[in-house]
Amino acid sequence: MIWTLPNILTIGRLLAAPGVALVFLAFDRPLAGWLALILFVAAGLTDFLDGWLARRFDQISAFGKMLDPIADKAMVIVALMVIVAQQPRAVPIADAWSFFVAPGYVAIPALIIVMRELLVSGLREFLGDIKLPVTRLAKWKTTLQMIAIGAFFAVEPLTATIAPSASSDIAAHADTRLSLTQSAMILLWIAAILTAFTGWHYFVKALPYLRGEEDR
Repeated sequence: MIWTLPNILTIGRLLAAPGVALVFLAFDRPLAGWLALILFVAAGLTDFLDGWLARRFDQISAFGKMLDPIADKAMVIVALMVIVAQQPRAVPIADAWSFFVAPGYVAIPALIIVMRELLVSGLREFLGDIKLPVTRLAKWKTTLQMIAIGAFFAVEPLTATIAPSASSDIAAHADTRLSLTQSAMILLWIAAILTAFTGWHYFVKALPYLRGEEDR
């Protein structure tokens, strides 16, 4: 029961993860930005559709359960790698607010998200047959991650559609791009904070097993 529509969508999402990075090697901007945005949005939609279709048509499978979280994490981690690589080098900041919106510091919320995902994956592997239920808050954190990453990928396509028509517009165009990027930074920080919180929640739930206080 591998080649069901839900599983095919999940496999497609897994293949889309490296595609988000490869488009920047194969195409010039802003086309690469458009393709990355389309791939990421399509992958995000399959994340909803594959689970809904599997439940709706009773096509839930062990293969799908195994691959779905892998595809989700691959998409998020690869996309964050691309975003970090595209941002300018960090520069000294004047205040705390600048730290949270400066594009050069995007690696910090990105690392929080990546480390949490890796640690929780390792925790689940250690627990084996012991299942920690996915909370509603954890589902929200995945949604926020997708929205924040999508916002980053949307910056270049959006600014490309309003390219400056005269030299006097260049500064305004740069300000628009910076404002869009800063908005995406705020979303990513919110996602990172929620991601860290849900990771801590999973750790607390697993602590009795880690201490050997519960039978595995």
